[in-house]
Amino acid sequence: MHAERFDLAILGGGLAGLALACALRQTRLKIALVEQRAPARLPGWDARIYAVSPANAGFLQELGVWKHLPIERLATVQTMKICGDAGARLVFSAYESGVSELAWIVESSLMACELWESVKRQANLTLLCPAQPKAVEISEDHAHLLLSDGSALSARLVVGADGRDSWLRQAVGLSAINFDYGDMGVVANFSCELPHRSIARQWFLGASVLAWLPMAGERVSLVWSLPDDQASDLLTLGAEEFCRRVAAAGGNELGKLALLTPPAAFPLRLLQVPQTVAFRLALLGDAAHGIHPLSGHGINLGFQDARVLAQLLATTPEWQDIGSQRLLRRYQRARREETLVMQGATHALRQLFRHTLPALRPLRNVGMNLTNALPVIKNLLVRYAVGPF
Repeated sequence: MHAERFDLAILGGGLAGLALACALRQTRLKIALVEQRAPARLPGWDARIYAVSPANAGFLQELGVWKHLPIERLATVQTMKICGDAGARLVFSAYESGVSELAWIVESSLMACELWESVKRQANLTLLCPAQPKAVEISEDHAHLLLSDGSALSARLVVGADGRDSWLRQAVGLSAINFDYGDMGVVANFSCELPHRSIARQWFLGASVLAWLPMAGERVSLVWSLPDDQASDLLTLGAEEFCRRVAAAGGNELGKLALLTPPAAFPLRLLQVPQTVAFRLALLGDAAHGIHPLSGHGINLGFQDARVLAQLLATTPEWQDIGSQRLLRRYQRARREETLVMQGATHALRQLFRHTLPALRPLRNVGMNLTNALPVIKNLLVRYAVGPF
């Protein structure tokens, strides 16, 4: 069977995979992108939103995508207020830290559609959609892929950007460690009675973590991490009672809430992948790591995976094999520290506030108050979160 040859095959057209493809648009590499379905614009507001760091907003700007996002759908986070479960408070301010914003709040579908439009026009890319891989075989000089429609292709490097349950990761036997939190993330969007003033709000409420993220206009997006049974109960409520419950959990800080999107829920898991590369293979985005959503940092890790891998591939001399494990280990080393820091920090915070030991409650709240009283420490945390400029 004839198999078209490529330099790079990317499995998965989510945000991270599309960003990688787009970042390589001016290289000599011949790229194939395999995706089951194209992203679509939703009729209303997308309940899946991301807090995009300024560094990654800059990355999307370099890709030529950011300028096409509708400004009326974007919002900035200027302040972040975090409340403990015994009156402790921690406040981060963009102004006090000398940055223009802490994050941009962007709907997932907006970014996906703009990235998709970019790769559709990309001269060095072949878009295979709808398509999905069925088998992979690694040889000395190529990775060979068989697709479900019977067609085949080969590439010097295959990148798995195919999500948390990555087909490629499983097909080649790269191990993954899953930690099920026994929680669900409930998401929804609301219009709010009182102005949010570009403040992201987060409450640690014992067994749950509640977050309200400011959206364009007087709207907020909910991410509420709850034990499975509590999340299921919440989803059975009517719209009015659901709004009342969410508003009350946040101390009615924004007055009455009105539902804009139906609530949805997804299971929360920590995903650790000890080896994210192998001979002719690399993983990025959710295929390579998964963290608790309380930081809103997941997509930022994926975008930085794409940026680092694209830079490595773009600067590799033509005579050098882009599928060599020695080369790909440089990508793995470059991404390991940030991933481990974010996974460790979010996991530790979740475990610390979930614990019911009486002695821990005052300690964790004192820790928050102490951090809040030390501007130097707070500014360092902000600088790490917003990323390099």
